[in-house]
Amino acid sequence: MWRYPATVLAHRGGGTLAPENTLAGVREGMARGFRAIEYDVMLARDGVPVVMHDPYLGRTVVGSGHVFDYDARELAAMDAGAWFGRQFAGEPVPLFVEFAQFCKAHGVWMNIEIKPAPGFDVQTGEVVAKIAAAMFAGEAWQPLLSSFSHEALKAALAVAPAVPRAYLFDELPPDWESRAREVDAVAIHANQRHLTQEQARAVKSAGFGLFCYTVNTAERARELLIWGIDAFCTDRIDLIGANFR
Repeated sequence: MWRYPATVLAHRGGGTLAPENTLAGVREGMARGFRAIEYDVMLARDGVPVVMHDPYLGRTVVGSGHVFDYDARELAAMDAGAWFGRQFAGEPVPLFVEFAQFCKAHGVWMNIEIKPAPGFDVQTGEVVAKIAAAMFAGEAWQPLLSSFSHEALKAALAVAPAVPRAYLFDELPPDWESRAREVDAVAIHANQRHLTQEQARAVKSAGFGLFCYTVNTAERARELLIWGIDAFCTDRIDLIGANFR
């Protein structure tokens, strides 16, 4: 069952209008009325979680090598905005704690994707879940932790069972339900490109919430909502508003 305060989430903070996984992105989403976002977290070399999607530098962050080649303070000094536009030059790689605190202070609900660098599944799941549990203890709206990594979700369950989890799939495998129940997931997060109406019906009938990524046209969003999905994220926050129905 979907028990969260939003139907439309801004993908990675600001969709296509600002550099992904940055505070500038969150501000852009907020300026357009969004109070719910999806973003990615992985560990730096020193075990400190940072907000980044790729396990390597060069696409959204100026530099070379992998995230786990650097400590968090080194990553935080790197430029995560210049690739997107000159006006965002100098936008830093956010630390997870600071990013989550900003969202909490501004009433922005979070779907936090645990995105481990290769080989760091358990450690990343544990660290992100422990921090989320400590930051949001007693809060009415808990963040939702999602991941493609079974090991990361199992680790999150073990250390912070009160913080809800969602299982991410590209294509739903035949054993999607057993996998989800093994990590006590409350929702299935599915790639909208591969989801069928029959699968949507099965997920909902099994009692899970159903979230889709990444929906960038109003036509597809309406179709999926008719199918019964609960929520989705979008890059096109300029076309699909926060209150889209």
